[in-house]
Formats: sequence, C-alpha cells, structure tokens
Amino acid sequence: MTKLWLIYKTVAKETDKTEKKNNMGKQNNNVKDEKFDTREAVKEIADINADFPAWYTDVVIKTKLVDYGPIKGTMVIRPYGYAIWENIQREMNNRFKATGHENAYFPLLIPYSFFLKEAEHVEGFAPEVAIVTHAGGEELAEKLVIRPTSETIICHMYSKWVQSYRDLPLLINQWANIVRWEKTTRPFLRTSEFLWQEGHTLHANAQEAIDETILILNLYEEFCKNVLAMPVIAGKKTQKEKFAGAIDTYSIEAMMQDGKSLQSGTTHYFGTRFTEAFDIKFQDVDKTHKYAYESSWGTSTRLIGALIMAHGDARGLCLPPKVAPIQAVIIPIATHKPGVTEAAASIKMQLEKAGVRVKLDDSDERPGWKFNEYELKGVPLRIELGPKDLENGVATLSRRDKAGEKFVVSLDEMGEKTPLLLGDIHENMYQKALLFMQSRTETVYDMEGLRAAMEGGKFALAMWCGEVGCEDKVKAELSATSRNMPFDQTPVGDKCVCCGGKAKRKIFFAKAY
Repeated sequence: MTKLWLIYKTVAKETDKTEKKNNMGKQNNNVKDEKFDTREAVKEIADINADFPAWYTDVVIKTKLVDYGPIKGTMVIRPYGYAIWENIQREMNNRFKATGHENAYFPLLIPYSFFLKEAEHVEGFAPEVAIVTHAGGEELAEKLVIRPTSETIICHMYSKWVQSYRDLPLLINQWANIVRWEKTTRPFLRTSEFLWQEGHTLHANAQEAIDETILILNLYEEFCKNVLAMPVIAGKKTQKEKFAGAIDTYSIEAMMQDGKSLQSGTTHYFGTRFTEAFDIKFQDVDKTHKYAYESSWGTSTRLIGALIMAHGDARGLCLPPKVAPIQAVIIPIATHKPGVTEAAASIKMQLEKAGVRVKLDDSDERPGWKFNEYELKGVPLRIELGPKDLENGVATLSRRDKAGEKFVVSLDEMGEKTPLLLGDIHENMYQKALLFMQSRTETVYDMEGLRAAMEGGKFALAMWCGEVGCEDKVKAELSATSRNMPFDQTPVGDKCVCCGGKAKRKIFFAKAY
C-alpha cells in the first residue's frame, strides 16, 4: 500500500506541475465555468461546528436518506438510506451465519398476557408500548402489543420447539421492525418505529449463554471497526442502565463528533428469567428436566445515524466504502468529445468486474453540480474523465475522505487499483475517528474534573463506588450517564468520582443520545 501511494503522490505532483504550466486554473479537463465550488453544497446544510443537531437533520434530509412519515416520530427510509441498511444487513448476516446462527421471523403482534409474564420486562417497556384494542371492527377479547422487542413471543415459540438437550443450542436471529412510542424523536437515532436485528439464543448451561453474549458483543465491535470504520468502547452496563429483564447487559459505545456517546449495540444475558416465565425446559443427558439459559442481542438503523455523526463533515456525508451504496462515481467531462463516453463505460465495466459498486453519471447536469451532489452524499471516490485525461490514458480521482486530494490512475489499472484505494479510504476513516475518540477521552478523579469533561464534550473514564445514588447524582447535576464498564478494570484511582468513597469499578461517563 505504501508503494502504491508513492506512485499516486508522484503522479499527482506531476499533474499539478502540468496544470500550473498550462495555467488551467480550473479542473484538469479545462472545461469553462465548471470549477468545483464546495460552497454550493455547504450552503444547503447547517454549520457542523455551530449547530451539530441541525447539521445532522439537514444532512439526512438533503441527501435523501429519509423523509418524515405522516405520524409523529416515524420516518420513511428512502432508497439511498435503505441501500446503506441493506449493506449493513449483508455484512452482519455473513458474520451471524459464520458463527452458526440462522434467520427466522416472528409475529409483530404479541398477546398482552405474554408481555406480563416477566415483571421487570413489562415495567421497563410499559411507557413505550403501543397496544391494539380493536380489529375487524370489533373490540378484541385480549389486547395485543405491537412488539417493542420480541423476547416474549419468541420464548413462547421456543417452549414448543425445545424438549431435549439435542435441541440446544438454539441460535436464531430475526430482522424486523420495532415500535416504541418515543416522545422525543430524531431520524435513525430515536424514532417510534425502526428496523433492527434481534438475536435470541437458548443454551444448556449458564456459561454457554454468557459466552454467546460476549461472542456477539465482540462481533459487533469488529463489525463497527471493519465495516463502519468506527471505533467503539465495549463493556458491561451498570444494573441501573441494563436492559429490562436482563441479568447483565453489555454495550458498544461510539463517540460522535460533538463528543456525545451513541449506544450502537447491546447484548444481554437473561439466565433463566424468561425461560422460567415461559416454561422452556429440556431433558438433559442425565434424564433430568432443566430450564434453558438465554441470551439476546441487537443493533438497529441507529447505526446509520452513528456513521453519519462519526464521519460526516461540513460538506455532508462521508460514507465508509463497505456500506456506501455507491463506492465510486464516474463523471465524464465534455461527453461530446470523441471517445469520452466510451472510455467512461469501459471504466464502469472494469470496476464492476472488480466488485466495486459504481455509478456512471452521464446525465446532462453540469459537472460542477455533480461534484457537489456526490460530495454531499458521501460517495467515497469520484472519478473524472475528460478529453485531456483520455489523451494521457488516465482518469483523475478524488477521495471524499481527503477533500481536495486528486491524483491520476492509468485507465488500464482502474480495476486493479480502485479496490485497494477503497480499502485505504476505510483505514484512513477509521484511524481519523480513533484519534478523535482518543483525544476526547479523559481520565477524571472527582466531580469537578467530571464536570469539566462533560462541558468539554468528552468521554470521562473514572472510578465508581457502585452505588446507584452516584449515577443519579451525575445525571441530575451534569446531564450525563454511565455508559459502560470496560473489560480492562485496571484501576485509575481508588476513590469514587462522585462521592469520594471506596471505588469498586472503572467506568465511562458521557452525555449521550
């Protein structure tokens, strides 16, 4: 990769010299009035530094990722946004299936009596539950819950399917929609209806279920790094912040560019809480009947919001190549000139054979407009091809992750070098996000230090006594919450950051979405 970049930079320098010599002043194809002006795109979205929430909303609407649904708190995921979700699904499915999991689908409507079987679960979800009382013009004999999560309906079915230790482990995931009646909403981050995947697994003993919980947490962490180019902090949630009905909950926390945390995935160890409630027993090898042990885990379309806020900039989206609907866009210049259209089509064929998701935009819009449009939409790589490029046997490339960096690549090598370049874009995006998170993470030792970190938009690593009262105090005074307790519990002090008492756990605090 280093050798490849030396070639790119050398060629780019030679191109710059040629451009200065010819006094071109515009793009290298010398097309009048088509100088790329990023102000055209930037003026459509709020200033990312002045108003981050407004910037986010502008970006998701202007790039046609979503539109607002007719019911408050709902969103319509448009084709460009859904294509990102499809790529996320594909990458995750590959990982789930490689670890022995299968996909299934369970009903949207759940009998209300199911929902009441696990007390902590119903208490945790009651404020967000939507209930159906009438159907077919008549009042229902039993109310139905529109799933806020599927533990209850899935456990009901598992109780029918599991009889013997030979039926275990049962490793099932479903892709579905979920309804939680949120009061404050924002596209992708928190909506009344959203898409997600939820895994629910059964095991013969506690250790297997715990191992599954950690396995998927690690899978999520790897996925965020290698697909979304997004670093996360993995750890265990406090009892106050755990999932309703779980014994233990684990999470991955990502840092957004305003310094807030976004919980991007969770895994849960349920033990036998739900299996006892739904009487899921199996006959073990010793002929005794035992309750199965359960794990659950999920991520959602919130991941799209995460990658927007982790990677976007003043120009709009900056999409990681592995989930970008369009990985490279070809923009032919002066298509009326002989050979330009044909050469652009040839590049497209090369890239498609190399497995690149590529678009050839030969519409009659001005090239400058196209440059702005694909910058706004976060397409990782732009390929320009004009008469002078064709004359030299090259195409001019521009990286979205390094705005303004241009270089040329031989037309004959486009199929070979473009995938390598996309890989380098991914790595650069990850390292940039990692350095940002590291620079905005601070170890603190008392409430004053914690306050300063929260006001500065940082993650705070601290020691904690383990008391809920201290978590409540931090939330009340600083509008911050505990995010998770990292697996590396090497102490950074011996006193609780809040009360000054004896510390028991190392923990991250942050303001969060």
